[in-house]
Amino acid sequence: MTRARTAGTAVRRAGESHGVAVNHGLRVAAAYAWRLLVLGVALYAGFMILGRLQLVAVAVFLALVVTSVLRPLADLLARRLPRSAAVAVSVVGSLAATLGLLALVGRLVAGESAQLGEEFSGGIERIQRWLEGSPFHVNHAVLSDMQHKVSTFVSQHRSELISSALSGAGRLVEVLTTAVLALFCSVFFIQSGSRFWYWFQQLLPEGARDPWGRAGRTAWRTFAGYTRGIIIVAATNAVLVGIALFTLRVPLALPLTLLEFFAAFIPLVGSPIALAVATVVALATRGPVIAIVVLALIVVVGQIEGHVLHPLVMSWAVRLHPVVVALSVIAGSILAGVIGAVVAVPMVSVAWAVLSELRTLRAVPDPDHPARSPG
Repeated sequence: MTRARTAGTAVRRAGESHGVAVNHGLRVAAAYAWRLLVLGVALYAGFMILGRLQLVAVAVFLALVVTSVLRPLADLLARRLPRSAAVAVSVVGSLAATLGLLALVGRLVAGESAQLGEEFSGGIERIQRWLEGSPFHVNHAVLSDMQHKVSTFVSQHRSELISSALSGAGRLVEVLTTAVLALFCSVFFIQSGSRFWYWFQQLLPEGARDPWGRAGRTAWRTFAGYTRGIIIVAATNAVLVGIALFTLRVPLALPLTLLEFFAAFIPLVGSPIALAVATVVALATRGPVIAIVVLALIVVVGQIEGHVLHPLVMSWAVRLHPVVVALSVIAGSILAGVIGAVVAVPMVSVAWAVLSELRTLRAVPDPDHPARSPG
């Protein structure tokens, strides 16, 4: 303490001898400023690297999600089976169930495609008559002109639409590659993920292994808790929406239910978008009354998700303020689109949990190195 005070006095006197007296607050602000600049440059470089390796980064993220979901099942099966057999059963069984469900959805969509085409064409006519009647009284010529403009736009931009479809086929190859790489990594993570982390810790200096070990355990516990929690929330939303759609006899109820399940992984905006699609389908096939009921369902499910499910389920992981969640989703979507919106909240949750753990670690005094008395 005395040495620090003496050094500060010497620096101040040196500055005064040159005719410049630097305020202490300004020196502290400058010190924080250059550290923040270095941190910002490092974060920018990290985002640039992840942008270049987007496919690998997404595959590893998906592998971690699969590991957090299937690792408990593999551990449970490993009590009665060899570890490799337990991992194979959990991964292959889950993959077979997922592919079977997708095949069922494809079969339902293909089987109802002809009927849906007729219902949509008739639904468009019903919507036109509904808009022309009370209370809207929209002119028939206006609706016909809008329909003509849409048809003209499609015919004029047909080549662009075809090129977009072809580029979408290229994206499909990237998606399949990412899925295969994620499945490959998840098998090894479930089998021996702790060995990977132990190997990484051996690369660190001996004094940093224990803090990094605690931070890593906290990060994984937070990430796994968030992933399992969001799956429970998405499944609950999907069940509620599915019951409502089947009760209202909305076509494609099962595909729309699955859309709601996957859309719920995007916080705040995913579920309303999926239910908006369901509202359009209900409006075109079942009429405006059923569509209004489905639209009311958006509000009800949103309230249940925001005020009941998230507070109860997400208490396993880090509780983030809704403002932090909203800003994280918006920032992630700006930086990386839909992928950024999906990964933003778990990344912020993990970062906050790690910082809290390291702050707690610094607050606990080390018995081998007791704190010295000031002065």
